[in-house]
Amino acid sequence: MKIRYKINAFMLISVTLASACAPVNRAMTAMNITAGREVDEGNFGDPTYNNMVAQSAYRDQNGLLLDLSHKFEKDVPTMIHFDFGSARLDATSRAILSKQAAWIRQFPEIKFRVYGHTDLVGTAAYNKRLGMRRAQRVVSYLVAHGISRHRLEAVVSYGETQPLVVTEGRERRNRRTVTQVNGFSRGYVGDGLDGKYARLLYRKYVGVSTAGSAKATK
Repeated sequence: MKIRYKINAFMLISVTLASACAPVNRAMTAMNITAGREVDEGNFGDPTYNNMVAQSAYRDQNGLLLDLSHKFEKDVPTMIHFDFGSARLDATSRAILSKQAAWIRQFPEIKFRVYGHTDLVGTAAYNKRLGMRRAQRVVSYLVAHGISRHRLEAVVSYGETQPLVVTEGRERRNRRTVTQVNGFSRGYVGDGLDGKYARLLYRKYVGVSTAGSAKATK
């Protein structure tokens, strides 16, 4: 009897302890589960980290484009002018566009837009066609001087909306095209640039003149 009593008592204590520990074990298991694991997919912090990297790359991309745009405007003339009612490139315009082409060839990662403008003389429809002809003529010249056409876009701008000189008469300064940095030729920095981001930054700071000097010393 004493032995059976001891066995029964032991079994009762074991069951009681197991019952008492079950909630604790369940609580401990719940505590070991990382909050947000459905989003993180097992690697805590990755979604936040990836988001930060994406935002940083976007900021760097825009900042680099702005820097390159300023460098382009500083290094070469971005504007040429035309005779009244004409899209012909004169000698001065061709010289400027040759400088633009030489600069653009250094940065094959970048796309450009060429905006064609007119003065305020003539109808809006006529000026639109003329502005586009001027922009397309510039694009054709740049392509002929080694720039890939997919990196260039001709865009028309009405003379009535963006004149440099507000006048109803003929004004050569309004009859112009403007070449501007527009974006990267293949999207996103670090992806579209195939890991050449640092090399692009280096070329941004070195420039044509330094490269020319280095060649001269060899």
